[in-house]
Amino acid sequence: MADPTCVIIGGGPAGMTLGLLLARAGVQVSVLERHGDFLRDFRGDTVHPSTQRLIDELGLGRRFAELPHSRLHQVDWPVGGDQTVVLADFHRLREPHPYITMVPQWDLLNLLAEEARQEPSFTLRMDTEVTGFIHEAGRVQGVRYRTQDGTTGELRATLTVACDGRWSIAHTDERMRPREFPVPMDAWWFRLPRTPWDAAALTPHAAPGRIAVVIPRAGYLQIAYLAAKGTDARLRAAGIEQFRQDVAAIMPELADRVDALASMDDVKHLDVRLNRLRRWHTDGLLCIGDAAHAMSPVGGVGINLAVQDAVAAATLLAAPLRRGTVTPADLATVRARRLLPTIAVQTLQRLMHRALITPTLAGRRAGPPKLVLALLRRFPRLSFAPAYLIGVGLRSEHAPPFARRGSRGLAGAGTGRTP
Repeated sequence: MADPTCVIIGGGPAGMTLGLLLARAGVQVSVLERHGDFLRDFRGDTVHPSTQRLIDELGLGRRFAELPHSRLHQVDWPVGGDQTVVLADFHRLREPHPYITMVPQWDLLNLLAEEARQEPSFTLRMDTEVTGFIHEAGRVQGVRYRTQDGTTGELRATLTVACDGRWSIAHTDERMRPREFPVPMDAWWFRLPRTPWDAAALTPHAAPGRIAVVIPRAGYLQIAYLAAKGTDARLRAAGIEQFRQDVAAIMPELADRVDALASMDDVKHLDVRLNRLRRWHTDGLLCIGDAAHAMSPVGGVGINLAVQDAVAAATLLAAPLRRGTVTPADLATVRARRLLPTIAVQTLQRLMHRALITPTLAGRRAGPPKLVLALLRRFPRLSFAPAYLIGVGLRSEHAPPFARRGSRGLAGAGTGRTP
């Protein structure tokens, strides 16, 4: 395995985006992914308007549109009968794609990998787990790895970028321990059959002690079930029949299909974390995406922030990497650029935890405060603000000039399968 200029740990959205962009800048880059493929269910599948704009700028719009997908144009909250209040209206965004596209993450990652492989300076190594860092002369000089067949080795690089998520190997360094924020809930993910009569909007439901969010997907409904943190063992001990009853009680319109859940093995638990590194780098090592800031699932913004981090990192570091010298000051510019958007989103998520999730899970309320719903009903234009914060965010990144390619069709064009 030839030594690259940059080695990226993790082939998720941040890692694959950064790898593609740096390769287009002519940087020798290797992405190491410990799995043999990208096929993992219930990963973040939301592609937000700002990310879709980036996909267009990279010349991948038409190919992205051909992936199986569905589109979310708004977030509705039921208020009784057939009435709803629009919490976030993406139609109001002045973006080329004013909607969130739900696309299987493995399809998006395969698209980025296929495109990156067209660049002679890019290498993707699957079934390759990073086991540690090479420390020499007071800096990180690369990584140690182990392949699926047990082969071990070292890969030296000018820069190592950790894109390996909330349990990043970079966190083993005392200087890179994240600051944890309290989180009131965990999430459980599962699928239910979809019918032609199901709503096409993302629709939350709330009852004392639990919240469920229905996400319409191409061919099925993806459900996020939120309950108090630390209750996974109790839910599983109660068994699938009790869980079906809980789901039917909070979403009566889906009661006729909860039998699709054969056992609790069909219900996947997510240990929700919300944290942020105080510093995102040491000499020779940078963390971005969830490795730098784990996000709550509220708003589904994790992928968008990770991709935006990757774009900023590629824009700021491509030139130093081509020169072969990346200083700690260079790495600090990435955090300086991405810290405000990260803090803004995490602050919004913490407010949502406090105002909506904690009171609901504690049984004090079933949904948003009545005043908020009344204001949104009376002044629908207020739904622009949450739509913008979720769909675009602060300091939205554009593809750097070296990574742009001629238009191959817009991300909203093509023959993608939508509801």
